[in-house]
Amino acid sequence: MITGDDFYKVMCAMVPLYFAMLVAYGSVKWWKIFTPEQCSGINRFVAVFAVPVLSFHFISQNNPYQMDTKFILADTLSKVIVLVILSVWAIFFNGGLDWLITLFSVATLPNTLVMGIPLLMAMYGDFTQSLMVQVVVLQCIIWYTLLLFLFEYRAATLLIKTQFPGPTAASITKIELDNDVISLDGRDPLRTESETDGIGRIRVRIRRSTSSAPDSVLSSSICLTPRPSNLSNAEIFSVNTPAPFHEYNINPNTNNGYSHYNHGANNEIIICNGDLGFGYRSGTSPRLSGYASSDAYSLQPTPRASNFNELDVTNAAGTPYWVRSPVAGKFFRHPSPAVPEVRMVWGESPGKGQNGGTGGGKDITEKEISFRDSSKTTAPEETNSKDAATGGQEMPRAFVMLKLILIVVGRKLSRNPNTYSSVLGLLWSLISFKWNVGMPSLVKYSIKIISDAGLGMAMFSLGLFMALQPRIIACGKKRATMGMAIRFICGPVVMSAASVAVGLRGLRLRAAIVQAALPQGIVPFVFAREYGLHPDILSTGVIFGMLVSLPVTLLYYICLGL
Repeated sequence: MITGDDFYKVMCAMVPLYFAMLVAYGSVKWWKIFTPEQCSGINRFVAVFAVPVLSFHFISQNNPYQMDTKFILADTLSKVIVLVILSVWAIFFNGGLDWLITLFSVATLPNTLVMGIPLLMAMYGDFTQSLMVQVVVLQCIIWYTLLLFLFEYRAATLLIKTQFPGPTAASITKIELDNDVISLDGRDPLRTESETDGIGRIRVRIRRSTSSAPDSVLSSSICLTPRPSNLSNAEIFSVNTPAPFHEYNINPNTNNGYSHYNHGANNEIIICNGDLGFGYRSGTSPRLSGYASSDAYSLQPTPRASNFNELDVTNAAGTPYWVRSPVAGKFFRHPSPAVPEVRMVWGESPGKGQNGGTGGGKDITEKEISFRDSSKTTAPEETNSKDAATGGQEMPRAFVMLKLILIVVGRKLSRNPNTYSSVLGLLWSLISFKWNVGMPSLVKYSIKIISDAGLGMAMFSLGLFMALQPRIIACGKKRATMGMAIRFICGPVVMSAASVAVGLRGLRLRAAIVQAALPQGIVPFVFAREYGLHPDILSTGVIFGMLVSLPVTLLYYICLGL
């Protein structure tokens, strides 16, 4: 039976966390203390230092030789059950890989480190800290890696379908990546170079568009291939600093179906494609527009998706702003410094093309890679009809795809601070508890001073993130309701079934169920934003889920204690 003292103890653990979140929210929303750029700096500190050090602190203090086998097995089994059910649905009922990834993230990956440890310790005692740390280790090392693998597989599949439609892809025997290609998520413009030998085998090289381009755009031509979009069949690659809007007239010069530059006011370079133009400022690297450019593992403002009336662009500081689309042959654009003429061509690179071989019986083709948000993808019926018209979409051999994905996943993980903190914390705990070696006091207190701030700063960062969003429920009421039901009902139900199946009983069973009812984890949202896959759903899960999680977890706590 839950007593008043038990309830007060839980509130003492949770109210300070929500207080930090509320103060951060008010600092931006009401008192205007922090600008979006300052919030970005705070979020970066939390992502790079505070949370990784906090994670290392908890993991290094946990004895890995006394892990609760049944608890870990129950947690693993629950995730496997969800993954199997979603896989069957995706394969046999046309559920699709996109929804498999999103629903798996919502159902099985809660915010265990920040919310789980203080909440469960207050509810069921100190022994739950060890259980939560074990879950954190598995999430960071296994489940987040699996999630990243699925995201990169989706990105690689889109790459193949976009650049090598139909049966052509089956002839790809090798895919190489330049060293500076970290991911296929589309945050950086990428380019493919395909080389076909005399017997039809294709060798593909993927590189960043800016890696082979000179530092200045004044000395070379730049090949920009637009991706399909809802904006008059064009795409935006430029990034400009906010400035007062100006209106220019466009008189496009076209040649063989490609549009070239025109000079607007202030000698701004304008690329024209029918009724749509955009500016490109010298010295700015072309970058795909989309979600705010930011540190890969921090929370940043997520702008609303663009529609046919607006263009989605990002300034140099990573803060999105909006530009009206052209109307009646005119468009609004920021002025740029005067620059000499630069020729920018839609299409293939100069000197290379599908019919421009390089000798030796080989043909080299160079294309720009672009990815679309899931909200703008082609309808399944259209995709199937196109595949049928081209002889059906085929993919390279499994070994070729697996090697490509493993390379990019490895590169991505190598730049994730949480990867290092989890692995180093686990290694130190293995050494420390095996040979009873204590951490030197200088190192111990250096870590402690940052880890003590980590929990509060993580909640403060969430408050800043909430304040910067245009809407708390970004995905609509219907999808938000579905997400909350999966997060707070389906997740605990599957976890309780898996726990009972492995023989978990008593307080550990209750802790397992409450742990499954924690709010949405942050890392799945960060991945969803990077890869453009239902970020509105995950954003709602983080924000709205954090608000309703306290009454929901308290309800589970009370019901399980009866």
